[in-house]
Amino acid sequence: MLILAGPGSGKTRVITHRIAYLVKVCGVSPRHILAVTFTNKAAKEMAERLESLLGPSVNELTLGTFHAICARILRQRGHEIGIDPQFVIYDDEDQLNLMKQSVMDVGLDPKRYSPRTFLTHVSTAKSQLITPGQYAEGAHSYFEKMVAQSYARYDQLLGQSKALDFDDLLMKTVQLFHECRDTLLRFQTRYHHVLVDEFQDTNISQYALTKQLAGKYRNICVVGDPDQSIYTWRQADIRNILKFEEDYPDAKLVVLEQNYRSTKTILEAAQRIISLNVQRKQKNLWTDNEPGAPVASVETYDEQEEAQFVVAEVEKLVGEGAVSPKDCVVLYRVNAQSRALEEAFLRFGIPYRLIGGTRFYQRREVKDIIAYLRLAYNPHDIVSLRRIINVPQRGIGQRTMDDLVKWADEKGSAVYDALGLITGQGRDGSFSSRGSKPLRDFYTMMKSLVDKNKELSASEMMELVIERTGYQTYVLGDEDGEDRWENIQELATVAREYDHMDVQESLTSFLEGVALVSDIDSYNENSDSVTLTTLHQAKGLEFPVVFMVGMEEKVFPHARAFDDPMEMEEERRLCYVGVTRAKKRVYLVRAARRTFLGSTNSNPPSRFLADIPPNLVRRGSGRAETKPVWTASVWRSGSGRVADHPPVVLAAPLAVKLDLKPGDHVRHEKFGDGVVVNASPLTNDYQVTVAFQGVGVKKLILTYARLEKIG
Repeated sequence: MLILAGPGSGKTRVITHRIAYLVKVCGVSPRHILAVTFTNKAAKEMAERLESLLGPSVNELTLGTFHAICARILRQRGHEIGIDPQFVIYDDEDQLNLMKQSVMDVGLDPKRYSPRTFLTHVSTAKSQLITPGQYAEGAHSYFEKMVAQSYARYDQLLGQSKALDFDDLLMKTVQLFHECRDTLLRFQTRYHHVLVDEFQDTNISQYALTKQLAGKYRNICVVGDPDQSIYTWRQADIRNILKFEEDYPDAKLVVLEQNYRSTKTILEAAQRIISLNVQRKQKNLWTDNEPGAPVASVETYDEQEEAQFVVAEVEKLVGEGAVSPKDCVVLYRVNAQSRALEEAFLRFGIPYRLIGGTRFYQRREVKDIIAYLRLAYNPHDIVSLRRIINVPQRGIGQRTMDDLVKWADEKGSAVYDALGLITGQGRDGSFSSRGSKPLRDFYTMMKSLVDKNKELSASEMMELVIERTGYQTYVLGDEDGEDRWENIQELATVAREYDHMDVQESLTSFLEGVALVSDIDSYNENSDSVTLTTLHQAKGLEFPVVFMVGMEEKVFPHARAFDDPMEMEEERRLCYVGVTRAKKRVYLVRAARRTFLGSTNSNPPSRFLADIPPNLVRRGSGRAETKPVWTASVWRSGSGRVADHPPVVLAAPLAVKLDLKPGDHVRHEKFGDGVVVNASPLTNDYQVTVAFQGVGVKKLILTYARLEKIG
């Protein structure tokens, strides 16, 4: 069955109720059902809904992400293709470090040959089930041959570390099922029904895996929407859902067209945007919801005024009691756009949370503790060993580490095993007595942790690591030590969630859980703050009010899409996803000029704005006889004259009185004394530029600045 589910059509409800129907009405044992999602957050939500429908029997279901389910299968049966069940999972940073080492090992300069670019090519190859040998056979250009060499070395280093990267979890499972037919039959026999959510986001390896698992009974039900396929850069292949009916000609097609989320206006605007795409399956979305407010089209002078408009509008809506801060989201095309927004929210004291910034599990102190735990769990993990062998400092420099790795290679042993061979005199004269003592001490400490990893729970192991490494004293010695220690305590809280498990499983499950977590998994919908995130990260979320900023050509749609019609179609799908996150209001905001990624440009309005019919948008010249436009004024800073476009105002008159002029001396409660440089009108307010003593020039919104005129 192929279920085409438009945004807001209740697809999670459809999947959960289908599972409940299979169990309660058809008599299918929950043990025979496999349900796959793309995020831990979606899996958790589905499990909670199913628990209310099925009760305790929900625990018999196999429910989770592709990666989590594959990790579970490989721990059980991966030994059949040579995978150690104690494998660790390398995250993005680990993979990048290992690729950098691989690039250097094959004689290339990582400053000239980008490890990130090489890693992207390797990830693409793995998602297409292309092995290092197959990649080398198909390499023709010099660049491809360099990638092939690095791919082979990268794969070799993964094997030596008994580690898998994210792509391996899928690729190796497909390999396991291909090479071990009895194992495939075992899983095929168990799973009578296979259900896959967000099918438009599957790549080739995920599609192959799904076909393998459903190969016996062919009871496969996939749910998705080609119009929401936005992850080509992660190797998602929209053809999987577009050609599903060709691969399964007896499949039943069900189209969910009723939207329960958005107003009629928002839904029609979104449909007009997406209707210009060619790669799609036709749906006619409709809703019983009210027409709602027009889409607001907002032009500002620059990215600072754009951010200030968003802040002011949020403040206005909250002040009117229409929404809470948590009801608002600000969406942008790339992470770099968040800077001006964050500055504005900080300046005016409006709470916000950033999805996709520095993630909790990527913070230095968190990565350090996890690296110790991973090394205790799997001593062959070279990336973790390199990370913490001198953290806290114990006199083991980079040169010593490089010599150790070289010596281990010569011995044909793992680096951890080589550490155990070192004596006080230095085996084979490779290490001086001074150089060998810190290595020997480190090995003694790590061996004690390795010996304990099967006796203690995840949280107990973490306590032991902190105690034996002296990490608390080390981290509290930093200027921001208290904050870093709080992060470690938060990690301990996470570890304790696994203490109810058998001791043998606790640390394994904890390390697997933290490796597979994604940005969106940490989203807390109950936190009363405005959400800032990229359009890609917003998939699966919904908000009463959506601000989409940067609605300009070469910002959104992105500049790289202009030479590729398929990439432009994906940009259009991304816009469609953004607009359909909204329940009540949508603001499409652009800047007349933008300083972005080091250059200042004046780009035309985004083509997606022109796709929305005028009757759905508040536009006009600002004259009294026309409807007011949601557009900020665009005064040139310091010139005292209006820019090329006449200023257009909101419906409400300017209620703020300006009692300041350039040269006036003022006092601010935070920045101290300063001199007014300029004052320019904004929507319902003024922007006052002040030069503060010892602080510098600040641009402030008059209403919120609470400036005191002095002298």
